[in-house]
Amino acid sequence: MTIRGEMLIGQQTVTGTQANIQAVNPATGEKLDPIYVGGSRAHVEQATELAETAYATYRETSLEERATFLETIASEIEAIGSELVERAMAETGLPQARIEGERGRTCGQLRLFASVVRAGEWLDVRIDPAMPDRQPMPRADLRQRHIALGPVAVFGASNFPLAFSVAGGDTASALAAGCPVVVKGHSAHPGTSELVGQAIQKAVKACHLPEGVFSLLFGAGNEIGQALVDDPRIQAVGFTGSRSGGMALMKTAQARPQPIPVYAEMSSINPVFILPAALKARGKELGEAFVGSLNMGAGQFCTNPGLVIAVKGPELDAFTEAAKGAVEASGAQTMLTPGIHSAYQGGVASLSGATKVREIARGQTGGDYQCQTGLFAASASDFLASKALQAEVFGASSLIVECADAAEVKRVAEQLEGQLTATLHMDDADLDAAKALLPTLERKAGRILANGWPTGVEVCHAMVHGGPFPATSDSRTTSVGSAAIHRFLRPVCYQALPEGLLPDALKEGNPLKVSRLVDGKREL
Repeated sequence: MTIRGEMLIGQQTVTGTQANIQAVNPATGEKLDPIYVGGSRAHVEQATELAETAYATYRETSLEERATFLETIASEIEAIGSELVERAMAETGLPQARIEGERGRTCGQLRLFASVVRAGEWLDVRIDPAMPDRQPMPRADLRQRHIALGPVAVFGASNFPLAFSVAGGDTASALAAGCPVVVKGHSAHPGTSELVGQAIQKAVKACHLPEGVFSLLFGAGNEIGQALVDDPRIQAVGFTGSRSGGMALMKTAQARPQPIPVYAEMSSINPVFILPAALKARGKELGEAFVGSLNMGAGQFCTNPGLVIAVKGPELDAFTEAAKGAVEASGAQTMLTPGIHSAYQGGVASLSGATKVREIARGQTGGDYQCQTGLFAASASDFLASKALQAEVFGASSLIVECADAAEVKRVAEQLEGQLTATLHMDDADLDAAKALLPTLERKAGRILANGWPTGVEVCHAMVHGGPFPATSDSRTTSVGSAAIHRFLRPVCYQALPEGLLPDALKEGNPLKVSRLVDGKREL
């Protein structure tokens, strides 16, 4: 494929008219060609008009047609080959193995959603047959299915140039639901985004779908994103990024004459609770393993363990000493963009400058835009007194919270904001302590782990990658896993419609062969 430096609107390639965008290799500072010219509101309208036109046809494609389309996208991405890997490495500074793994995850989740579409359970078909002789009132024939919301705006994330970007989880789940998608590509990796966008564009054409099923826009600043969310044809938004960015989109979405849902994943410090027996039995081992998770990807994961909570004493001292040694041995790693590096530096400076915070260790220094790992500590009482200490530092930085006793551990848990994850390190003797914490953690996090580390999110049916605000804007949903499809669906009930008007999913004889709830009984 050829990178042209252009937007993709339907089957067209379009040059923008606004401010220029140029990727920078964060490892070298080199500016990467080509230059992209940002789009305008007119380009947003062109893309959303095409999407609205495509919606009526695309949402009623057969299960097999839609599943084949998702599989075709995956195959087209794989067909790009090394060009995609090399461009993503250049635009992000991430190593080859990470990019190749992320490409595998991206294609894997597209194929997962293809299998979900074929199974048809997401339609959630419910049929309550007519009961004309029921007393004192007859019941009409009632049938329910889920339909696609409409065109969806998806925002590419900075930290996952493939898996949370143009063909990432938001796009895959929206397309699976039957929603056309307009993506705003992230300005940090436009070349990677264009290559993946071309693959989707080819898949649309190969599968003979309306061209408005997919478009890719670029734009410097906030204008294009805000225009996209404000466009009346857009019916939902998928976003992964900062709290300020997510909140701005939510404000725009709620100010519309017709407010729409914004599914935003925004901010999490992912607390790790190390319970006493586990801390005593394997504190040194846990300290070293913790730093391995902390340093993964220079800490640029939304599930990075930014908080460790334990009862102070010799056992915690042993954990801290092991973590200190591991941090001091940590090499500097390139961060994704100069802006992310600058924000990380500011966050670490705020921690190290706080009067109630002690610096435990810093990692090795490096060149421009490289992350120097940071480990800090504070007492639980000081942590509880300072909301600032709960602020996310996006990068390899973490704070150890030293508690006086189990009661103070629980008070810390109760004061935490909503999180994507909460982790319990425990041995058998810690079971009662874990039971005491679990109800609080269920209210605070979308995923609770035992004896593991939160970095790494499995794409599967049971995964929840979400949580109470501010981790996400809607704690009822997930952005990873097959349940993500439900964000872009809504139920419709059909009362007393003749067979000829019913969609296939609701017709007698079950022509789609999907699972249905008939008069309260599950029929497979």
